[in-house]
Amino acid sequence: MGQFSKIFKFELKGYLTNKVFVGVTAFIMAILAVVLFFPRVADLIKGDDEPDEPGAVEPGERDVMLVKGGDETVRSALEQAFPDLEVRLEDGDVRTPVTRGEAECAVELRGLSDFTYYVDNLSMYDTNADTVSGVLTELYRLAAMTEAGVSPEKAQEIMSTFARYEVRSLGVDQGQNFFYTYIMIFALYMVILLYGQMVATNVATEKSSRAMELLVTSARPTSMMFGKVMASCLAGFTQLVCVFGSALLFYKLNEPYWADVGIMGMFFDMPVPLLAYMLVFFILGFLIYAFLYGAIGSTASKLEDINTSVMPITMLFVAGFLVVVMGMTSGSVDTPLMVACSYIPFTSPMAMFTRIAMSHPAAWEIAVSVAILAASCVGVGILAAKIYRVGVLLYGGKPKLRDILRSLKNA
Repeated sequence: MGQFSKIFKFELKGYLTNKVFVGVTAFIMAILAVVLFFPRVADLIKGDDEPDEPGAVEPGERDVMLVKGGDETVRSALEQAFPDLEVRLEDGDVRTPVTRGEAECAVELRGLSDFTYYVDNLSMYDTNADTVSGVLTELYRLAAMTEAGVSPEKAQEIMSTFARYEVRSLGVDQGQNFFYTYIMIFALYMVILLYGQMVATNVATEKSSRAMELLVTSARPTSMMFGKVMASCLAGFTQLVCVFGSALLFYKLNEPYWADVGIMGMFFDMPVPLLAYMLVFFILGFLIYAFLYGAIGSTASKLEDINTSVMPITMLFVAGFLVVVMGMTSGSVDTPLMVACSYIPFTSPMAMFTRIAMSHPAAWEIAVSVAILAASCVGVGILAAKIYRVGVLLYGGKPKLRDILRSLKNA
C-alpha cells in the first residue's frame, strides 16, 4: 500500500503541475465563462433600453416578400405568418427584384392551391415555401366552406379547431435523456482517447530512460500500474469537475438570462439517479481502458511506436462506440446487439448507460453489468501489471504477442 501511495502521489503531482494540463483546463473554463456570461454583459452594454418585440421592426428595415396574384386577405395572412418580412402585393415582374436583392423572396399565385416560390439562393434551412403552403391551404379551405354555404364565422371556428392531446410517458423520455446520453458517451470517448494515450506515453517515456529497470525491481508491478492508472483517472476526473463545475456555477449566476434557452436548463438539470449511473460507468469504463493502454505502452521500445501499438485498443473502443451511437440514434436500444454489449466489459460502460437512460433494463441486468465491469477492471489491471513488468524489460524490436505470452509464462 505504501508503494501504491507513493507512486499515485508522484504521478498525480506530475499531472496537476503540468503546464499544458493546467493551461488547457483554464482555457476551457475561460471560454465557458465568456459564453455563459455573454447575455449578462450584452444586457449591461445595452443599458436600460427595452428589448424590441419580435416583429416590431420598422417597415423600411424589414426584408421584403413580394406576392403576385393575391389580394389583401392573402397579404395580411402572409404577414402574420412572416412577422420579420414586409409583404407587398405586386402586379408586375417579381423575379427581377429577387435576383437584384431588392426583395428577399417572392410568391406568384395561380390560385390558392397553386403557387411558385422564388428566392435567389435557396438555403438548406429555408422553410418559407412550406409556411406559404400552409397559409394558402387554410385560406383555400376557408373559401371553399364559405362557398358551400358555411358562414365565415363558422368556417373560421372549424379551421381553428385542433384535437387536444396530452402525452404521458410511463417510462423514460428518450428525447430528453438522449441529450444526457450523448454528453456522457462523447465525454468518455474524449477522456479515454486522451488520457489513455497519456498513460501509454508516460510508460514508454519512463521505459526509454531505462529508469524503469530499477523501479520495476524495487516496486511491485501491481502497485506501479494501479498507481499510474488511478492517478490519471483522478487527474482526468478533476479536470472534468473543474470544467463542468465552473459551467454549472456560471450558469447559475446567469440563469435568468438563459430562461428562453430551454436546452441550457435541460443540460444542467440532469436527474440525480442518472448522474450517479453516469459516474459509475464513466469511472469503470475509463479504468479498464487505461489499464490496457498502460500495458501496451510498456511493450513499446520507442515513443514513435506508441500510436501503432495502441491502435488495436483504440479500434476496439471506437467499434463499441459506433455500435452504441447507432443504437442510440435509432432509438432501438434494446436490440440483441445492444443487450449483448451491455455485458461485455469493453462496451458496457456506454451500452448499459444508454439503455438505462433511454429504456427500462431490469435492476438485475444493471447489477450484473456493473459487477462484470468492476471484476473485469480488477482482472485486467492485474494482467496489465504482469504485462507491464515483462514489457518494460523488453527492448529492441517491437515484441510480438507470442513473445509477451512466453515471457509471462516464464515469469
